[in-house]
Amino acid sequence: MYLIDVLIFVGGLLLLVKGADLFVTSSSLIAKRFGVSEFIIGLTLVSIGTSVPELASSLAASFEHANGIVIGSILGSNIANIGLIASTAALLSSVKTEKLMLKRDGYIMLFSAILFSLFVLDFRISRTEAIIFLLLYFVYLLFLLDKVRKHEEDIYFKGFMIYFLKFEYIFDLNARIKTGFRGRVEENKINRAIKEIYEETEEKSGKEVLVRSENRSENRSENRSENRSEDNTYSEIKTGYETEIKNETESLSESSLLIEFIKLIASGVAIIIGAKYFIEQSIFFAQLLEIPETLIGISLVAVGTSLPELMVTVSAARSGYAGMALGNVLGSNITNTLLIMGCSGLVHPLTVTGNTVYYITPFMLFISLLLLLFIRTGWRIKRYEALILFLVYSGFMIFIFSRG
Repeated sequence: MYLIDVLIFVGGLLLLVKGADLFVTSSSLIAKRFGVSEFIIGLTLVSIGTSVPELASSLAASFEHANGIVIGSILGSNIANIGLIASTAALLSSVKTEKLMLKRDGYIMLFSAILFSLFVLDFRISRTEAIIFLLLYFVYLLFLLDKVRKHEEDIYFKGFMIYFLKFEYIFDLNARIKTGFRGRVEENKINRAIKEIYEETEEKSGKEVLVRSENRSENRSENRSENRSEDNTYSEIKTGYETEIKNETESLSESSLLIEFIKLIASGVAIIIGAKYFIEQSIFFAQLLEIPETLIGISLVAVGTSLPELMVTVSAARSGYAGMALGNVLGSNITNTLLIMGCSGLVHPLTVTGNTVYYITPFMLFISLLLLLFIRTGWRIKRYEALILFLVYSGFMIFIFSRG
């Protein structure tokens, strides 16, 4: 009888995850077609991409007034990112860490977790608090885009707080708006100048070859070899330039813009439908099994929506990029707390249960601090430390379910 419900639950999750993958891919291609830089694409679409399932499911739950699932899925995802995903990466391959990872993104992640723990002391997340979360996330993006990128020296958490409290992001945003279109014009001028320089070089090289051929002398053999070298260099430059133009043309015509827009719309519909049925069935099973919604959120929903991060982590660790996977965990936790909690709380103020305030939130702070400690020890997360994270996570899940 419940087989259909299980199939709908799994189908909704698959639509959610696969739709998110297609959404990010299509969005990135469309952004490239319109000349958006790869840095900005990576900062926005790619960094948020693995959190799309959490965002969609949390918004769907918020519209259903399923506060327990919203809070449980966000906190559960943060905990699973550390106790399940980061530990998996370190178990597969010893993860190298660095000072910047700890003192910037690690501390910002911890700051967002502490801020959440303060906001839930009154057992609710108001719309005002949700707006604060969203503002902080918006400032975090601008901080990475303008402050960090433009300075050669490393900028840490202290720099982020100064950037936020002194309202520097307002000036950066204003400057970015004013120079946005001008920047595109300057880029076109630079491209034209490069082309003109190339054409002048091509003409000059041709003339030099002609002069050398007319003034052959007794050192004919030596000059001939020199000419051959110049001609080869000229041919390589020309071939390289023509290849670059050809590649540009092929990349632009590789996939129709209309098809990408259709894919984008289709993936958006898949995410909405998948999130709807995934959350509806989660609520159904919570009521059927008489399990609090928060526990369903912290287990089924959190782990289910964390599957993209888990798959990316396993792939990265096997390829020797486990450090990248850890960076993705830190960024995902920041996104979950600031962006997803902010969006969900803005849709509908969230009420918080006693289990969340007394057990789940303190544990999220504890496991976050434990991760930062392991990052600091020898600037490497060792396999035994990864095992500790996994066992602590498993123990907590057993404990929280035993409490009901």
